[in-house]
Amino acid sequence: MTKDDWTEWRAFPDPRQGEMLTAPMGPGLYELRHWHGKLILFGSSAHVASHMSSLLPHPYGTGTRDNTAKRNYVLAHCDDIEYRTLATATAEEARAIEARLKAAGADYVFVT
Repeated sequence: MTKDDWTEWRAFPDPRQGEMLTAPMGPGLYELRHWHGKLILFGSSAHVASHMSSLLPHPYGTGTRDNTAKRNYVLAHCDDIEYRTLATATAEEARAIEARLKAAGADYVFVT
């Protein structure tokens, strides 16, 4: 993985405005930050787009993950959040990269 493998930072879509997320349908990672650089969270999944949609509370998000604090935070700050993604060949590769990100010890609002 290199820095260039990640997408450019994109504005996080506001679901209340009907905006859409752009993310890999398959395995990979995602990272969210405030536009001024404060890191929020990161994660990996076998289905990045689906997993990222669970970062919003109902009725905007999907899934049953117990992450109410994250969901409410993302919705409350979505106009200030940007995201990037990294597609990987396998879910295992994504989990390995996620482990390296976690081990790096960067200061995130939410530790995955």
